[in-house]
Amino acid sequence: MGQIKNVLGNTLDLLGVAIMSGRYAPGASIPPEPLLGEELGVSRTVVREAVKSLVAKGLVTTGPKVGTRVLPSEQWNWFDPDVVVWQSQVGLTREFLRDLQELRRVVEPAAVRMAAERATAEDIAGIEAAYEGMRRAVEEGGDYVTHDLRFHQGLLRACHNRMVQQMSKALAALLRTSFEISTSRKDGPRLSLPLHRAVLDAVIARNPAKAEKAILVLIDGAREDIEEVLASHRRLPKLNGPARLLRANG
Repeated sequence: MGQIKNVLGNTLDLLGVAIMSGRYAPGASIPPEPLLGEELGVSRTVVREAVKSLVAKGLVTTGPKVGTRVLPSEQWNWFDPDVVVWQSQVGLTREFLRDLQELRRVVEPAAVRMAAERATAEDIAGIEAAYEGMRRAVEEGGDYVTHDLRFHQGLLRACHNRMVQQMSKALAALLRTSFEISTSRKDGPRLSLPLHRAVLDAVIARNPAKAEKAILVLIDGAREDIEEVLASHRRLPKLNGPARLLRANG
């Protein structure tokens, strides 16, 4: 079963990347199942299942007589982590990163305000643990990005709003892009630690206005990091591997 799932996953990844790289452009048909199966060396059943997944992710549409056609990128499900990973493999575009930053600016400040009003002791303990993991990674080396993600997801969970919580799953891959970029900057994590602490302290103090202000400082710092990396034409991170690790003492 695991092997079948693996073959399906690989086939889906290959087709997703082929669509996002423009090999199959919007409006174009992708080859019929038997041909695709031959080309990729997999059964028609695997191709059929992969295409079903692509339909669910908004990348293609299927119908009698027209076959399987690629949809315009506006219709792709950008909240699907696979779609974000495929985009990062093809290359994170300026537009994608701008959309990400704007989405964070819309969602996170409002979410943090709610978290400051509604966070339970358990929520705060989870965010504290994530912060502690970030601090340890800065001082001793290790995986900063995963703890950074847990910190932000903990804040979104602390809103106690089911839709925002679901968005936190969707935002995970998007946030990771931003954190990978910030982590690649010299002293980025070390400098952002006190900014994260300010957000957490404001939530603990039940001060929504202060919490919102503190998260905006973080988000705007991330935007500057992204702008700097784009301007320098350095390679942007790929999200299909493990997170970048910090060396001891930053």
